[in-house]
Amino acid sequence: MPHDRPYDIVLFGATGFTGGLTAEYLARHAPAGLRWALAGRNPAKLAVVRGRLAAIDPGLAELPLLTADVTDAGSLRPVAESTRVLATTVGPYVHHGEPLVAACAAAGTDYLDITGEPEFVDLMYVRHHAEAVRTGARLVHACGFDSIPHDLGAWYTVRQLPSDGPITVDGFVRAGGKFSAGTYHSALTAFSRTAEATRAARARRAVEPRPDGRRVRAVAGKLGRSAGGMWAVPLPTIDPQVVRRSAAARPEYGPDFRYRHFAAVKRLPTVLLAGAGMAGLVGLVKLPPTRRWLLGRLASGQGPSAAQRARSWFRVRFVGEGGGRTVRTEVSGGDPGYDETAKMLAESALCLASDELPATCGQVTPVTAMGDALLDRLVRAGMTFRVLPAQG
Repeated sequence: MPHDRPYDIVLFGATGFTGGLTAEYLARHAPAGLRWALAGRNPAKLAVVRGRLAAIDPGLAELPLLTADVTDAGSLRPVAESTRVLATTVGPYVHHGEPLVAACAAAGTDYLDITGEPEFVDLMYVRHHAEAVRTGARLVHACGFDSIPHDLGAWYTVRQLPSDGPITVDGFVRAGGKFSAGTYHSALTAFSRTAEATRAARARRAVEPRPDGRRVRAVAGKLGRSAGGMWAVPLPTIDPQVVRRSAAARPEYGPDFRYRHFAAVKRLPTVLLAGAGMAGLVGLVKLPPTRRWLLGRLASGQGPSAAQRARSWFRVRFVGEGGGRTVRTEVSGGDPGYDETAKMLAESALCLASDELPATCGQVTPVTAMGDALLDRLVRAGMTFRVLPAQG
C-alpha cells in the first residue's frame, strides 16, 4: 500500500444520509494526524457537511474537499490515486458503484462500501478482482449491517470450536429500526433485477476458484422453530454469501463448513404477511411505471431522526456446532442501518489505513481482510460480541 499519497482515507458520498453520519463518526473518532478528505460531485453541499464537522472538531474547518462524479470516470481516477483507502456510500451500487471500484482496482487503492446487492458484488469480482490482485488493492464490499455483524459473528463463533472437523453455524437476526431513502432505493433496485442477479452469480461461479480439499456451503434453511422458541425464517440476503466466502478463505472454519441464515420472528402471522407483501413488491418493481412511482416515495438523503435511531437496535445470535461441542454467541448493537453502519464503515476504513493486517488483495470479505483487528475495533466502539451461557 503506497504511503506517499496525500490522504489516508477519502469518503465519497458524505452529502447523503449515511455518508454524513460516517463523516461525523470520523470527525469524532479519527486519530490525530489522520489525513482524510471528503469527495463528491457538489462542492457547495460538501462545504455544508464540512461545516457540520467543524462544529464537532474546529480543526476540520479546512478539511479537503475533492470534486468528482461517479458518472465521470476521468474525475475519479485522480481521487483514487490520491488516497490509500476510499470508502463510498453512493448507491444503488449496481447503478453507481462500478466506476469507483474500477478506479481503485487500477490505482492499487483499498475500496470499501456498504452494499447489500449480490449482483453488484458478483459483477465486481468478475470484472475487477484480477486487476486488484495485480495492483494489490483490497476490494471489500458489504462493510455495514450487510454484512459485518454476520461475517464477524460467524468468525467469532467458529473461533470457539475446534477446526479439525466439520463445523455448522446458524445465524438468527432480530432488529428494530427505520430505513432511509438510500436503503429503500437499493432494495427496490435489487428486487427489480432478480434475473440479472442470477446471471451475475452464474458468471462468478464460472471463474471463482473453490477451496482446495475443503467443502464450504451456505444453504437455505427451512421455516421452523428456533432453539429460543421463535420462528426461524430463511433470510435470502447477501450475508450467507459473504460468510461462505470468508470460510473459503480461512482454514479456521474447518474442512467442512455449512452456514444457514434466518430472521427470528415472534409470530407466524407476521412471517406470512411479510412474505406475501414481499412477493407482491417483487412483482410490482419489475414494471417500470410502478417502479418509478415506488422510487419516488422517498427522496434521496432522507432518513430517521436521531431520536428514532436512538431507539433502534439489532441482535444476531449464532449456534455453532463442531467437535462434539455446541456454542451460542451473540453480536448486538444500536441502530443497525445508519448509526452502526456508519460506525462499521468508518472503523473498517481506519482499520485498513492504520492496522497491521494479513497480506490480502483482490475482492475479499471483511473477515478475510481485517478479521480480529476489525472485531476488536468494533468492541472498543461499543458493539458487543459475547459467548452466551450454555442452556440447561
